[in-house]
Amino acid sequence: MNLFADIRALVTGSLDTLVSEGVLPDGLDYANVAVEPPRDPLHGDMATNAAMVLAKPAKSNPRAIAEALAAKLGADPRIESVDVAGPGFINLRLAPALWTGLVEGILSDDAYGKSALGAAKKVNVEFVSANPTGPMHVGHTRGAVFGDALASLLDYAGYDVTREYYINDGGAQVDVLARSAYLRYLEALGQEVEFPEGTYPGDYLVQVGEALKDKYGDSLVGKPEGDWIDDIRVFSIEAMMDMIRGDLKALGVEMDNFYSEKSLYDTGLIESAIEELRSKDLIYRGTLEPPKGQMPEDWEAREQTLFRSTAHGDDVDRPIQKSDGAWTYFAPDIAYHYDKVKRGYDEIIDIFGADHGGYVKRMKAAVSALSEGKVGCDIKLVQLVKLFRNGVPLKMSKRSGTFVTLRDVVEQVGADVTRFVMLTRKNDAPLDFDFDKVLEQSKDNPVFYVQYAHARVRSVLRKAEDQGISLTDTPNLTDPAELAVAKKLADWPRQVEIAAKSHEPHRIAFFLYELASDFHALWNKGNDNEGLRFLQEDHAASAAKIALPRAVAVVISSGLGILGVTPAEEMR
Repeated sequence: MNLFADIRALVTGSLDTLVSEGVLPDGLDYANVAVEPPRDPLHGDMATNAAMVLAKPAKSNPRAIAEALAAKLGADPRIESVDVAGPGFINLRLAPALWTGLVEGILSDDAYGKSALGAAKKVNVEFVSANPTGPMHVGHTRGAVFGDALASLLDYAGYDVTREYYINDGGAQVDVLARSAYLRYLEALGQEVEFPEGTYPGDYLVQVGEALKDKYGDSLVGKPEGDWIDDIRVFSIEAMMDMIRGDLKALGVEMDNFYSEKSLYDTGLIESAIEELRSKDLIYRGTLEPPKGQMPEDWEAREQTLFRSTAHGDDVDRPIQKSDGAWTYFAPDIAYHYDKVKRGYDEIIDIFGADHGGYVKRMKAAVSALSEGKVGCDIKLVQLVKLFRNGVPLKMSKRSGTFVTLRDVVEQVGADVTRFVMLTRKNDAPLDFDFDKVLEQSKDNPVFYVQYAHARVRSVLRKAEDQGISLTDTPNLTDPAELAVAKKLADWPRQVEIAAKSHEPHRIAFFLYELASDFHALWNKGNDNEGLRFLQEDHAASAAKIALPRAVAVVISSGLGILGVTPAEEMR
């Protein structure tokens, strides 16, 4: 059930009729024809731009098209009135019966708002992918929430989604982890140790040191690094990944797949990916232009093996193998995404921190080249989170081991609050997170405001049950405040599809806040107008009035489910 889609189908069907009558020419593309709420609700319930976007290809006056289309639309019993505004916008007011039918439909359809937009296309959403060198910090938290909510949104919109974590266990940072864990191991054996610059001094490795002592005793003491680093590296990575999985679980995130970077090395996967590009004449030996701006002192022109990424939209070609034969960091990234292509994904979505901005074009170019443009690649950058307490900034430093972890945040405010607040800004906009403000019970706190709306409905339903009121799915909608809520509910399926197409789950949080605002306005109006109260002396009248808030709770529950937030049964 999608009221906006139904009216758009009416618009396009009416356009087809105008084409058959010779009023419009054949072959018009309706892709940009939209039906959406008007900017000013006083203008009607829905508006369409059909005449405006078709005027040029139809070689006709938009006002003339609008007048002809309005006549067709006005003949449909679902349309109460049609108004042509300005140069050719069409405003529609729907018959009152449609709003009653909408509420009835929501209450009888468990899948209201779900979409077949995705057509079961396979999508890989890679997110978090934090280095396995310590617990997740608050920056990872935002990426984890965004990625998980996006995956849920796409699933809700009909895609076949895989949540994936790429374990960066093939770089130098895991050797640093192993050395740091060895120091904690020595400490566990009673030795005094100092952490040199560049190691990880955080207390989170204390337990790893104790576990190493339990496993190895003192057999590794005094041994050269070459004798122990491989074993301790593996042990430490496994310990860190257990910690990270626990962090994700605390946040309500469950991955479908963990993919090891190390599995790409010495297995032929990197070589296969590069050969695939070579077969397309996209690998060559060459020398890059010097970098723009101030020249690094150690820069020198040297021949390297390059990927011709400019052939697929990048700004410059990218080195994939150094002059000494070693792979650049980009080579395993290419191989990893080649593996995603070979696994049959129709679309690849990568979610990274804001510091990966330079990575976007080169990775899109690689996916385009490897899939011959058949696999879509979207890279979303997640901006930083600034932490506050009572308006005072909180500082964190991973190097010193005093950073604020994901667990710190979840334990203080809860997973539901953490998740919702992380989605109250678009992913590429900075986010302020104040530990005190996110727990405020006020309209200024969106998570409270939305949860309060759901809790109010649940409270009404409990009281109705206590009074023996038999519920009905047919609402009694008489007041503009009631119709405003119904119209907002009608927009839910449309907003789901917009958010899914744009990969923007924050739109769901925004919609829920707006719906809650309309519902609270209706509730408050009932304080002065007894006829708008949900619970009345007449049980039949109560049942009809309760239908609308029940529909509100259905949509809020669905929206919060996408965000990974549990709907509140009551507020405390």
